[in-house]
Amino acid sequence: MLPEFEFFFFDWLTADTDTLRAMATRIPRSEFNRRFDLPNWRVINHTISTDFACGDFSVGAEFVRQIASLADDAGHHPDLDLRHPGTVRVSITTQDANGLTERDASLASAIDEFAWTRNLVGNPAKVATVEIAIDAIDIPLVLPFWKAVLGYIEEAPANVGDPVDSLVDPGHRGPPVWFQQMDAPRPQRSRTHVDVRVPHDEAKALIARVIDAGGHLLTDAYARAFWVLADPEGNEACVCTWQDRD
Repeated sequence: MLPEFEFFFFDWLTADTDTLRAMATRIPRSEFNRRFDLPNWRVINHTISTDFACGDFSVGAEFVRQIASLADDAGHHPDLDLRHPGTVRVSITTQDANGLTERDASLASAIDEFAWTRNLVGNPAKVATVEIAIDAIDIPLVLPFWKAVLGYIEEAPANVGDPVDSLVDPGHRGPPVWFQQMDAPRPQRSRTHVDVRVPHDEAKALIARVIDAGGHLLTDAYARAFWVLADPEGNEACVCTWQDRD
């Protein structure tokens, strides 16, 4: 008898055009988190991510190959990152939709099904990502400089017609850079800060660790979307989640 995930791919390949279009429709993150039962994955920005601890580099490499085969069958490809000693990070999003869709949930479920046959379970606790935020009064004026110096490309805005305010690495390796609109110069404040996007259920623990390490909380007025913290000299970092952003 074929495993359940193989039936899913058969259904995917034989689905009609309307069904495929519906599966590729962007779903707000709050709705996505509510609709799909994916306990081994966490929403990070516009992706879902998890880590698989394979225990051995060669085992991890084979697991990557197997995920790639599943993704080819689905016609939907995740980002895969294999690191010593054999940890595989999987991040899934629908690029054409600029966010999460039913296709992402289906592929994550299929990967979970396959991982289970190899006694592997995703662990999303540490799937944080980093962004660099730059304050700017005239974003269209400064953005080309950073685009050139980093070799990045413009990220399509979430909504058609919105201005471009983010750059991404076309190789999917470096951290994204986004530009925060300023109304007036603020010389007393750092113009660049780091955003750390974490699983929503890890944010408070991270904030506690940062404070224990000598940092302090500047404001939680924007929680649960983000908390603003600073080091002892006032350099800022934000701990961010997907929540309250839709």
